Order: sequence, then C-alpha cells, then structure tokens
Amino acid sequence: MISILNKKESRKKFKSMTSRERQELILRKMKAKGIEPGSGVANKTYKNDDVLDLIKIANCFPELRNRK
Repeated sequence: MISILNKKESRKKFKSMTSRERQELILRKMKAKGIEPGSGVANKTYKNDDVLDLIKIANCFPELRNRK
C-alpha cells in the first residue's frame, strides 16, 4: 500500500513541475545511470514498449550501464 501511495505522490509531484523542471529531473536521472542525451541510434525511432523492455533488461546487468 505504501508503494502505491508513493507512486501516486511521485506522479502528482511530476505533473506539478514545469516543463523545464521535468527536463532537468530526467537529465539528472539519465546522468546518474550513465546515459548521455542523444546516445541513441541516429535516424532511428523507437516503440515505447521496446525501449521499456531494454531498460528492464539493462537494469538486470549493471555492467551494461558502466560501459565506456
């Protein structure tokens, strides 16, 4: 029950943020995970489900996130 409330509170907080605040939050989270903006494949579009699946898989393998 607590996680449901936290999720609802998080969504409410996210929706109350300005566009710029949301962008900064997302960029901070990307940087924390070692993802650089524009690090995708050029001229490639992604389906949301595909991206979410890849993120879930990558989270299972921390060594994938620390590649440099």
